[in-house]
Amino acid sequence: MEKSNKVLVGSDVVDAFAEELSNVGQTLPRHIDVNPENVEHGLAKLVLTLIELIRKLMEKQAMRRMEGGSLTDEEVERLGESLLQLEEKMAELKDFFGLKNEDLNLDLGPLGRLM
Repeated sequence: MEKSNKVLVGSDVVDAFAEELSNVGQTLPRHIDVNPENVEHGLAKLVLTLIELIRKLMEKQAMRRMEGGSLTDEEVERLGESLLQLEEKMAELKDFFGLKNEDLNLDLGPLGRLM
């Protein structure tokens, strides 16, 4: 006997899902510009945004570990140097692609801004 993978949902769940899908259409652009220059810039912006998010998370985790006393002085020094180098490289890449700190954020629609 085969097992069925069907999931039964009520009409209220289906209606709510359909409404949410219609709202997504209002936040997404109707037209996407596929100019090669814009694609490169958009991709650079996305990648740098993700790197910036990860960098901020790493900094917060490092602060927690330093405050908790779980790092040696040598580890704190290496961590500080690494984060400083990453910040400098990010500044260099933002300059190269003509981006500012404000540009490195994503609008998540109803969830708000990423950072």
